[in-house]
Amino acid sequence: MAVAPSADVVRVFTRRVDQYAMFIRAVLYPQGLRAYFHTAPFLRSHLRVLDAGCGTGAVSFALRDAMLSRGFAPGPMHAFDLTPAMLERFKTKLAGSAPEIELRQADVLRLDTLPHEWHEYDLIVSASMLEYLPSAKLPGALAGLRSLLCHQGRLVVFITRRNMLTRPLIGKWWASNLYKRSELEQIFSQAGFKRAAFSSFPIRYGHLAMWGHIVVASNDGGI
Repeated sequence: MAVAPSADVVRVFTRRVDQYAMFIRAVLYPQGLRAYFHTAPFLRSHLRVLDAGCGTGAVSFALRDAMLSRGFAPGPMHAFDLTPAMLERFKTKLAGSAPEIELRQADVLRLDTLPHEWHEYDLIVSASMLEYLPSAKLPGALAGLRSLLCHQGRLVVFITRRNMLTRPLIGKWWASNLYKRSELEQIFSQAGFKRAAFSSFPIRYGHLAMWGHIVVASNDGGI
């Protein structure tokens, strides 16, 4: 499926920001993200984090809540998104409650526009964003994110899988690309990652596994 150019993606998500928020709530996506991070072995205090394609903040809030519930002190968290309407919704939800989170409008294909101090991350997360890039540009986008990691940093990607459920619901309705595991393994390798491991949502949120993959990759080949 041909994914629309960036300007068209912005228009779609500007028009559907309320529908998007309702959709992820209906499928318990924020809760599933929080549950995943609640058991993630790589979390610790003072992580330097980037949320790439943050949308309305679902993964940022899930990660922060999981860290606090595990007794970890949040470190600096940066987040960017292409769509101003999504960022405005994120800002409204923040309302000063998480001063360590800093937002910017940016395109994952133009990471050079980010503030110069936005690099050397311990953890980069990206949820439900990279599937909206043209498939040919995905390896380059992942390579760009890899360049922002510190030596032992990790990238965690939540991305839509290809199956009979997601074709009409995500692929057609949301104009998204869909990926098989074998395709993602090749793409992460093309992006320069030595290894990409596939993880899963906790059993309670196992229905989300029908929607997407969780891919964990690192600069040093460890997971």
